[in-house]
This record gives sequence, structure tokens and C-alpha cells, in this order.
Amino acid sequence: MATRLTGWPLPHRISYSGRVLRQTEIQAGRSREIFQSGVELIGLDSPEADAEMVAMAVEALQGFGFEEFKIDMGQVEFCRGVMEASGLQGQSLHELQQAVARKDSSAVARIIADNVMPEGSRAEIAALPRLFGGREVVDEARRVVTNSRSRAALDNLCQVLDILDIHGVSGHLTIDLGETRGLDYHTGITFEGFVAGLGEPVCSGGRYDNLTGRYGFPAPATGFTFNVLSLLQALQKRPELEASTAHDFLLFNCRDDRREVLEVAHLLRSQGYTAARDIIRREYASSLEYARRMNIRYMLVIEGEYGSGSYRAVRVRDGRTIALTKEKLQHSGLMKYIEESQGDE
Repeated sequence: MATRLTGWPLPHRISYSGRVLRQTEIQAGRSREIFQSGVELIGLDSPEADAEMVAMAVEALQGFGFEEFKIDMGQVEFCRGVMEASGLQGQSLHELQQAVARKDSSAVARIIADNVMPEGSRAEIAALPRLFGGREVVDEARRVVTNSRSRAALDNLCQVLDILDIHGVSGHLTIDLGETRGLDYHTGITFEGFVAGLGEPVCSGGRYDNLTGRYGFPAPATGFTFNVLSLLQALQKRPELEASTAHDFLLFNCRDDRREVLEVAHLLRSQGYTAARDIIRREYASSLEYARRMNIRYMLVIEGEYGSGSYRAVRVRDGRTIALTKEKLQHSGLMKYIEESQGDE
């Protein structure tokens, strides 16, 4: 991206599949070579971008037919704030990170007892191993932490969760504020996807704002990957499951309220289409040009007041337009209807 796509407009929504070698400590049952498929959203620093990645992971798993799965979300800045406020360094800090990752409350208590730190930090650190569960975890964390960095991370997490409520995927979410995975890489929201019957995540990802700058193109970024072999292993246990095909829409929202555009995106994806909102605020012509350069077939324009059901499908290659209603969007033959209607013009 940093060398080949610098002349293209942001944001970049890209995907890839291939073999990956990772540098990691030798661990039982883990391979250094994996085959993964991933998506990256580069150029947006917003809770909505993070929510888009989580919602896409949920919808991908739903697209395979999984019902019993969870997306476990964390926020590495929360952990960083707690550990920074403690003043721990070197081996003591490393041992704390390992103990928190294992949810080892006794080891955490021993580290607290063996080190000098502010009194408030003792309570914050002691809470880390138990801050996992449902959304009530955020409220518990607010009662415990006082450092500004962790509290800002909680605000960010709440913003993402509020948007995921609109996406309608909150029933698949859990929260782990003691998650230390990716402390050296991630810069905000992190998440992992787990399906029933498999003891390792099938997907993982999060925000990583500091990576592309190392290659000469600083840009905020978020994304996630599926471990394809783990996913296939889970699918083998459910041979009746199949993946669906998809088509492309870019959603252009004419309103300040984003509720309906997210509802429309969810509706389109549930029918097997891919749908991305143009989150960057720009003029209609600029969004249309972005869709054209990114090879998106249609731009769906959200007009009128919330609930009015007033939409326009614009064929990107030539700008030809057809008016749509909410009922038409819900029709199983939506793409065929759009193409036939525009062919009649």
C-alpha cells in the first residue's frame, strides 16, 4: 500500500489471501506458517471504521452459516494506561503482562506485593484479570481505573459498541479489557472470533495506526484476518454450511444521521451483497469518482428524512440512476431489478 497505492484516494478497502510466515515463540500446537485471508481499511481513524471491521467479521461468520460464535473485543490502550500508571518496567512489567494474559490473579497479586507503585495503580492492576464478560465490564472498569489514558480508551470502546448496536451484531460480542495480545503492534481496538467446537480463534484483528508510517506513508489503519485452515477445520464439522457470493455497493449518505445508512448496509449484506459506507465527508461527484476508481458497481444514495425509504441507485460507470424504495431493497432480486430497470432507460 505504501509503495503502490499512494496515488489512489483514501480510504483503501483491500483484501488478500495467501501463505504467511510469522515470527513467534515456539508454542505447542501453533504453526509459524499459516494460510490467511484478510481485509484492511486504511486511511480512517474513527470508531465507525473499527466497527465496520468487527461487523464485517460477524457478517462473514454468519455468511458461512455459523450461529454459535463470539467476537471477543479488547482495547490495548486500556492496558497500556494501567501499566504506564504503575511505573513498572523491565522484567516486572513483562511478568505482569504474562500474568494478565493468563488471567492469573494470584501471580498478579504477587507482582503487586513485590513492587512499589501508586496505591491507585494497585487496584487497577488487580482488576485486569477479571475485566472480561459482557458490556457490564465497561461500567466496572470505569469504577476502578482513574488514569486518563485508560479512561480515554474506554470512551473509544463505548463509541465502537454504540455503532455496533446499530449494526445489530451486539449479541455476538464479548469484552476482555485484560487482553494483552498485540501490545507491541496494535494501537486501539482488538478482536478475535471464536466458533463453537474449536479452541483457537478463526479470525483476529484490530487497529494498527503505526505500521504504514514505517514504510514512508503514515496512515491510520484497521483490519482483520481469517486463519483459513482453522476456518476449514470448523466448517468440516458442519458440512451443510456454504458461503454466499456478493456484489458491490458504495453507500452515500446525504444526512447527518448515520442510523439508516448502517441499517441499509446490514440489509444489503444479509442478502449476499458487499456494501461499504463512504465514511469520509465529500461531495457527491467525489464519492462517485472514488467508486469508479475502486471498481464499485453501484453507488446507493440515502436521501430524505430518517425512515422515508428514499434511495437512488447510481450505476457508477455511466451515472444512470433509478429510484428505489425500502421494499425494493428487501427484494431478493434487487440486483436484477436494478440492472433491468436501468437497461430500460
